Amino acid sequence: MGKTVIIASGKGGTGKTTTTANLGAALAMSGHLTVVVDMDMGLRNLDVALGLESNIVYDISDVIERSCTVDEVLIKHTDYENLYFIPAPQTKDTSDLKEEDIKSVWECLAERFEYCLIDAPAGLDGGFLYASMCADSAVIVTTPELTALRDADRAVSVLEDEGITDIKVVINRIRADYIDKGIMMNMDDCVDMIGVPVLGIVPEDEELIISALKGKIAVSNENSKAGRAFLNIASRMCGKEVPIMDFDEKEGFFERVKKLFKK
Repeated sequence: MGKTVIIASGKGGTGKTTTTANLGAALAMSGHLTVVVDMDMGLRNLDVALGLESNIVYDISDVIERSCTVDEVLIKHTDYENLYFIPAPQTKDTSDLKEEDIKSVWECLAERFEYCLIDAPAGLDGGFLYASMCADSAVIVTTPELTALRDADRAVSVLEDEGITDIKVVINRIRADYIDKGIMMNMDDCVDMIGVPVLGIVPEDEELIISALKGKIAVSNENSKAGRAFLNIASRMCGKEVPIMDFDEKEGFFERVKKLFKK
């Protein structure tokens, strides 16, 4: 059985979907058969992050309702040999979904893929709970902002109530100069607020935007510091010990970040 991982945030705007796309591509680049699933029904964006918006015929609701098979809904990424995608519907929501039907889809994907990454919708009910069904672990994506951290902490509590104990956090869009000026919360405070281990930190990086405009994923952009951070995070997801990337010129900041991974 493969590993099913819910990628969640608690609120929108943290970069959760971008994180899902990059981690999926990174795992595929490492030789792992991977599927990324968009569960943000009615507000799908993962197709755009993957550059696959024009390839959609069926979506996850069609599989759940048995209007198509898993083979028919799966979209193979042309740039990554081991990466597949299942989109969310644009017009349907989760109101008519049945728990047993969704569970059967997650179980089917776990039998076929080494990694199944589920891009959960923002918010903590409905689609979020369906996305967490059968998940082995969770990655919470947050930014170093009070509102995002509060919602991330609530997401951790909900996931723990669902029986998921392997929960880690990715702190996204970090700017060391803002932290030093007191404009952005420091990493120690972020970790203390959420109370789960750090899986990785991702710097603010304009190369993410440049890659997206080209229809590419940042992990394939050698100039992207965020892309390299996502590659490292994917390696840690696979159980590898990867040192923290020194993306900042200030040694003091880098040393503080390294301590987070020893907690």
